[in-house]
Amino acid sequence: MKKVLAIDVGGTKLTYAVTDEKGNFLTEIKKTATPKNIDELKNLFKQIISEYDNKTDIVAFATAGAVNIDNTKVESSTPNMPDGYNKLDFSTLSKKPVFVENDANAAAWAEYKVGAAVNEPNNITITLGTGVGGGFIVNGILLRGKSGKAGEVGSMKINGRDRICTCHRKNCFESYASGTGLKKTAEEIAENDSIFKNSIYKTKKPEEITTYDIIDGLKKNDEYSKKVFNIWKQDLIIGLINITNIFDTETIVISGGMGEFIDTKELETAINNEIVVSPVKIKLAKAGNYSGMIGAAILACDKF
Repeated sequence: MKKVLAIDVGGTKLTYAVTDEKGNFLTEIKKTATPKNIDELKNLFKQIISEYDNKTDIVAFATAGAVNIDNTKVESSTPNMPDGYNKLDFSTLSKKPVFVENDANAAAWAEYKVGAAVNEPNNITITLGTGVGGGFIVNGILLRGKSGKAGEVGSMKINGRDRICTCHRKNCFESYASGTGLKKTAEEIAENDSIFKNSIYKTKKPEEITTYDIIDGLKKNDEYSKKVFNIWKQDLIIGLINITNIFDTETIVISGGMGEFIDTKELETAINNEIVVSPVKIKLAKAGNYSGMIGAAILACDKF
């Protein structure tokens, strides 16, 4: 059985462990801070790979950013990754086979193989965190597009409120449906709606209100928090309706930190009332916090 060194590269932390070809962890999962300098990051990669060199057959990376069609390079790096990250050829890091995939794609594959969408060959995983990511499985195949960059669902345009996204364009799905989007909605409502005057957060400046405040406010029956969350939820639903109409998928899996606050049945009903294709199921992710590592490992074993 093949053994894979699986590494998940995020903007703040790097997680790694050895798995088998089914994504089962064989060693302790380790974490370390992600260096802010590209040379330091490259050296850290080599150090980790060297540490497990005698225990593994393949190296698999799950990472932020759009990955090329050959699974060797991140072609469009994200703002929280070091400068020059998109110039790194991952295949040069080891003499063994090296595989790299977008973290949302890897997470989607993990949900399909061992998580919430097993035996459902048409499914989509939407990751709701600081940003919005997506992985699309169509007829049992990971949709990667002509260049490997398919699935950038966070950049999908919705009819929004002239909000600037982190990509510097207006009205991207991510700028509304992410945790960052929830915070921005909270600011806008605090600034423009009289409901804020009676909120438990009325003594705070709008820019000081956090996503955690809104979630806590829901538990305390704060009307302002409920309004903010409902607007955020409607923005999410609009995007999911568009995605469902285009792909006619069996299941949408919701992963990421924001997913735990969602009533999936409520979301499912709202979407199915609006779509023109067959009904879709909404499920919460099951592959866990390390789904990127699991999916990357399984994909790497399939390729090599």
